[in-house]
Amino acid sequence: MVSVYNEQTTIAYVLDDLLALELPCPFEVIVVDDGSQDGTAKILAAFRHPQLRVIRHEQNRGKGAALGTGIAAATGTHFLPFDADSEYDAADIPRLMAPVASGRADVVYGARIAGMNTVFSSCWYPVGSWATTWAANILFRSRLKDLHTCLKLVPLAITRQMPLRESGFGADTEITARLLKMGLRPFEVPVSYHGRTRAEGKKIRVRDGVRCLLVLLWVRLSRSVPASTPVGYSKPAFQGRARHPRPVRATPASPDQSSPILVGES
Repeated sequence: MVSVYNEQTTIAYVLDDLLALELPCPFEVIVVDDGSQDGTAKILAAFRHPQLRVIRHEQNRGKGAALGTGIAAATGTHFLPFDADSEYDAADIPRLMAPVASGRADVVYGARIAGMNTVFSSCWYPVGSWATTWAANILFRSRLKDLHTCLKLVPLAITRQMPLRESGFGADTEITARLLKMGLRPFEVPVSYHGRTRAEGKKIRVRDGVRCLLVLLWVRLSRSVPASTPVGYSKPAFQGRARHPRPVRATPASPDQSSPILVGES
């Protein structure tokens, strides 16, 4: 799901990359145009693809509201937000899906790790992200590496039972805080990231970081936020890695028996 607001310079490239993905399962790309006032709507109108759905808010309502619209419209088993600013790479999506396909995890986050296929336009962005992630880990006794990653692969059964209160950027924090309060711990895989500067359209500000801390505290202390997984959802049983037969050399056979070179040991 792609929420977009005034991203006429990047939205076409992002959609081209998403729609060109070869995934091992059917998927859809839902775009929620959150009241863009530039040429974004015109660009979206020119796209024709059977896996693409475009929904428009006539007025800008915030990222959280766009996520809510996308969640309500989505089909399938899982929901994955994707930014329209080209900071993330669509090629990382199959890596997020792999733990789900193998039964290793059901909630998967793409973690941005400084120094590993990442570019941050300013040191303040990773410092702020570290501080709020640290606060979340303390409040919920978790060990997340990246609270604010956009790439959150979450079962629809869970997201649909989250009455998101935050309509702005705080919705990203609220989703994670609710998951952590339910006792769900995301499986994190490293992803690439190329952050924009403010001049290039970066919209996150210091006030958003402050809001993030307030959301974390509210979810942690609120009795109205469920502290268990939703009805109808059960955590997948961890299957672990498949154990393959290990070849070993056979015991020498007697002269009247055939002797295979290798046999399998279970």
